[in-house]
Amino acid sequence: MRFALMTKDKPGALQTRMDNRAAHLDYVAETGVVEVAGPFLDDDGQMCGSLIVLEVPDMAAAEAWAANDPYAKAGLFEEVTLRAWKKVVG
Repeated sequence: MRFALMTKDKPGALQTRMDNRAAHLDYVAETGVVEVAGPFLDDDGQMCGSLIVLEVPDMAAAEAWAANDPYAKAGLFEEVTLRAWKKVVG
């Protein structure tokens, strides 16, 4: 089952994102459940959030993945939304 994880970074948290980026990307690679992902950009082209599509068995697995993301553990996010998602195109 697919889940869309959408996050918004805390204001002024770009350095937190950069400090934890390598660990986040390692986590994505190691877990093997991310189908597609990338950062949201602000008006200046700076990263300010994320969209991550997970392929996991259920919401509990999606929640666990999100909670263990190094970005989440670093306190990067102001908002987090996790919703079941159905792929139709692409």
